[in-house]
Amino acid sequence: MGRRIAQFELVIGTGLLAVIVVLVFIASVMRFVGYPLIWSVDLAQLLFIWLCFVGATRAMRERAHLGVDLLIRYVGHRNRLIVETVLAVIFIAFMAVLAWEGYLLTMLNRERLFGDSGLSYAYVTIAVPVGCIFLTLAILANAREAWSNRADGKALIFTRANGDADIREEI
Repeated sequence: MGRRIAQFELVIGTGLLAVIVVLVFIASVMRFVGYPLIWSVDLAQLLFIWLCFVGATRAMRERAHLGVDLLIRYVGHRNRLIVETVLAVIFIAFMAVLAWEGYLLTMLNRERLFGDSGLSYAYVTIAVPVGCIFLTLAILANAREAWSNRADGKALIFTRANGDADIREEI
């Protein structure tokens, strides 16, 4: 199931990036010939915000976010898993607050228009709570995997157990 979700995130992220690149290219060509697409910048920004959250969720699921582990790397697996679990609880609490505040911001911005596009600004702000929910689900999935496989000492919540594995090998 996790592999299918990772593939889905990859397809969505790749698709969003492709649409953004094509949209910006067409907008620049149209601007050059004297017919600017005023709404294109707004749409590209909207898609980029969603792309950021899709990418962040994928990186979290793949344990590919940057981290500083200078001190913790020398601690045993069991203690490291406990530290990462505490960090996961703090992270999830922060995501809950951020999701709630993002929801409130979305409700405030329902009537506000996003630039010249005519779209509601709520489409932008709703990316925050949705992204926070998906990031939390990725953390919970990583934690479940790490704790269920704790005996073999290979899985952690935020850190790859083998440290130097290339993400392309896992796809």
